[in-house]
Amino acid sequence: MDRLLEFVQQNPLLSIAFVGLTLALVVTEVMRLFRGFKGVTPAQLTDLINRDNALVVDLRAQAEFEKGHITGARHLLPSQVDPAGKLLAKAKESPVVLVCAAGVTAAGTAQQLVKAGFKQVSVLDGGIGAWTAAGLPLAKGKA
Repeated sequence: MDRLLEFVQQNPLLSIAFVGLTLALVVTEVMRLFRGFKGVTPAQLTDLINRDNALVVDLRAQAEFEKGHITGARHLLPSQVDPAGKLLAKAKESPVVLVCAAGVTAAGTAQQLVKAGFKQVSVLDGGIGAWTAAGLPLAKGKA
């Protein structure tokens, strides 16, 4: 314990950085637990599609969607997502998986759906990039 105190006294900036990073990690993990939706891997998404007939919503731009998307995915821009809209209204109780380019953009839309009362909302971790990295196929053209 004496050596730890000595280290902190001799390296205050390094010690502050360590404490800050540790706190950031803890806060991030706690927020992840309480965000209301979960992240899924490409393999888990495949299971959701096959077993539970999950609705896959691709949030990328139309041109990106047409270059390659998950088979059966529907295209919506984040600004077009309407929880009471035709596409999503009937999926309130069933699994809905949001897909974007890297898995970052979809989180905001997922939060919106959770607030609207959707029960099984997920985001593809790593987005379409993780899907292709896993060697899974993409469909081309419009859905």
